[in-house]
Amino acid sequence: MNIEQYIEHLQNSPSFMRNVAAWRVLPAREARYADFPEGLNGKLVEALRRRGIDRPYIHQRLAIEAAIRGEDFVVVTPTASGKTLCYNVPVLDAILANEANRALYLFPTKALSSDQVAELYSLIEDMGAEVKAFTYDGDTPASARTNIRQAGVS
Repeated sequence: MNIEQYIEHLQNSPSFMRNVAAWRVLPAREARYADFPEGLNGKLVEALRRRGIDRPYIHQRLAIEAAIRGEDFVVVTPTASGKTLCYNVPVLDAILANEANRALYLFPTKALSSDQVAELYSLIEDMGAEVKAFTYDGDTPASARTNIRQAGVS
């Protein structure tokens, strides 16, 4: 069964459709890009460019700028639309500006945490920067927890 057949199956299922308030298909939109915010660390911008990110999406730039200004914000975009850069870029930029800066990332699942920390490690490596990042969860051994807490103290 392909995706079109599955969608048709769902639309023809009374038990499914009684739970659906509306069914819409949104047309694709052209990607909208912006320049990186002024003043971002050059190592960070160059690492992003080496990854093929020459210009961020508009929502990424707006989120990065809001974070840099210390504002609260929410990003709601589809999967694989670059939400991770919305927080990694301002966090890494702040840490590169002052190594005493810290960030705490919270994720609802270990799988998501694992994916996100791998992306963060990869970006740090691409920058060639000395930024430390650690996973701290229920599987982290007690000795490692102590070391992680101590590493977070300037």
